[in-house]
Amino acid sequence: AALGLLAATFLLTVGYASRSLTSGPGVIAVDNFRWAADLILLISAFGTIALGLEYNPRERILPAESHVLVLFATAGMMMLAAARDLMIVFLGVELMSVAVYVLAGLNRRSNKSAEGALKYFLLGAFASAFLLYGIALIYGATGSTNLNVIGRTIVAGNYVAHPMALVGTGLLLVGFGFKVAAAPFHMWAPDVYEGAPTPITAFMATAVKAAAFTTFVRVWLEALPGMGEAWFAPVWWLAAVAMFVGNTVALSQRNLKRLLAYSSIAHSGYLLMAVATGTLAGSAAFLFYIVAYTLASFGAFAIVIMVSKEGDANCELSDYEGLWHVRPWLAAAMSVFMLSLMGFPVIGGIGFFGNRYLLMAEIEAPRPLTTLAVFLVLTSVVSAGYYLNVVRVMFMKPRPEGAELPSPAGPLTRGVVMATAVLILVLGLVPSRLIGWSRAAVPRAPVVEAAAADLPQP
Repeated sequence: AALGLLAATFLLTVGYASRSLTSGPGVIAVDNFRWAADLILLISAFGTIALGLEYNPRERILPAESHVLVLFATAGMMMLAAARDLMIVFLGVELMSVAVYVLAGLNRRSNKSAEGALKYFLLGAFASAFLLYGIALIYGATGSTNLNVIGRTIVAGNYVAHPMALVGTGLLLVGFGFKVAAAPFHMWAPDVYEGAPTPITAFMATAVKAAAFTTFVRVWLEALPGMGEAWFAPVWWLAAVAMFVGNTVALSQRNLKRLLAYSSIAHSGYLLMAVATGTLAGSAAFLFYIVAYTLASFGAFAIVIMVSKEGDANCELSDYEGLWHVRPWLAAAMSVFMLSLMGFPVIGGIGFFGNRYLLMAEIEAPRPLTTLAVFLVLTSVVSAGYYLNVVRVMFMKPRPEGAELPSPAGPLTRGVVMATAVLILVLGLVPSRLIGWSRAAVPRAPVVEAAAADLPQP
């Protein structure tokens, strides 16, 4: 029933998107950016429930609870994608977050799941306080919570030096930084990703990140372009720190779920680069990149489910030794996902074009962000150390004697792996379709380009 509801909503959204339905300024956005984000979120929710249908019985998790909470979280995420008012943003964040807090601790037999959920709840509540206080200060400075009104007020009144607007912008950045797991606001992510049921980990790594970034981009482009001098440098440094911390710490990880958690932190840095441009081209690069990242991450977590045993045992890298010799198609698919996350050409499919698109957006920005682009290239080289290590372990290490074979997976889990791998490779051969889609789906904010032209280079 949950899959049917998501499929019907997906088809309805495709119908709205194909007709390019839009509306004027209001508290709810009706534009191509919203429809594009909704499609990504619905695909992620569909994949989560599909994986859960076969994972939950193995872990003795009640499926009804899991599926209903995923639907509630998805509703909150779609509210975020449509929010053009800061109060709607906060309502969407809370609806999404409360459901995900419970989902993270859904495996009652796991101490790690309970510990991760508690950490996520406590730190999430703290981050929500920052977000709400930032909203209050922005309202106090501009007299409105509507993004378009805030944007026009800030540009007309030259609010760059306004204390309330400055502090409010900073608090919003802290709140969003936590939601997207960007260093240094990432401390919850590794433990929560490791302890949560694996389908929920995939959901948090993809849908939660996509929803938070969608709102992040809309708020920054529509409400705060006039505050460019205030927010640009913090976003620049947040992107650089997230890329550095995520990629360097991932090198030492031996648990695959924790490795993918730090990989997710690094990818938050890459996506923050798109925000740092402050341009519509940057938002188009964001949409392209989030599609590539979502497909690769979902496929990787689906393989983690297939290789692991009850209780999420066998998540260590050593459990993947010699996988090519016993489950060659699993090893081949995992290689596609790792190389896509790394941004490797050809075999990495659209992952390579995602990095290329981001670099182009950085270099072609009104004030080229060359330093950040170079940093992306350097940290991508560092990421090869752990992505290629997974491939090396699967193909070049012998299978330990007496090691258990991965249990045969159900058709839904196999279908998720095959669908994501095929989409990555096919879209990598014809990226122009996805590029055109992402360019057509950017949010329309009239003050964006003019404000971005004055951004400084750190």
